[in-house]
Amino acid sequence: MELTFAQKDALTELINIGYGRAAGALSELTGYRITLEVPKVALHPINEIGPMLSRVVSGEVASVNQVFSGPIAGNALLLLDERSARMLSELLTDEVPKAGEFDASSREIITEVGNILLNACLGVFGNLLQVQVTFAVPSLRVEGVDSVLQSITVADEELSYALMIHTRFRLRASNVTGYLVIILGITSLDRMLVELEKWEQRQG
Repeated sequence: MELTFAQKDALTELINIGYGRAAGALSELTGYRITLEVPKVALHPINEIGPMLSRVVSGEVASVNQVFSGPIAGNALLLLDERSARMLSELLTDEVPKAGEFDASSREIITEVGNILLNACLGVFGNLLQVQVTFAVPSLRVEGVDSVLQSITVADEELSYALMIHTRFRLRASNVTGYLVIILGITSLDRMLVELEKWEQRQG
């Protein structure tokens, strides 16, 4: 299954609205102006995501995982490689994390950033697509990409596809690269595309 040009365009626009909200919330939290690049959005079968991410994110990654449920259900992940996670933590606290470890403060910051970003993106599903989505409390893991993906399950629905959203944060003249991955079963993906089309029609 592939996204049509119109679906990709609409999805990019939708996520960009979420990113605008996330950037505003992060700027308020940190006191610094944070901008998020226009996301690159692509849909892939779930089994292709691990190898693709492994090519761009090596070693351990900090992943913030948020399970969401409702008519559209799945898992949303923010993935940051170790360098980006450390840079983000350092920029937001002015403290340099020790090599080889994420202390409680770093973990808290990365979880909070993930929470804001994931909630803003998933929130547009509820607000703009008019689909009620509920979120579980996000959790942070630090491990390899394959381990992260293996640990994900969606209750009662076979995982089929992943929306991969590539973005860069710009904060205090530094670039932090992150990947947002939204993993959906086929039923949820179909529902999302139907609601996306309705949203586009409402835009007129």
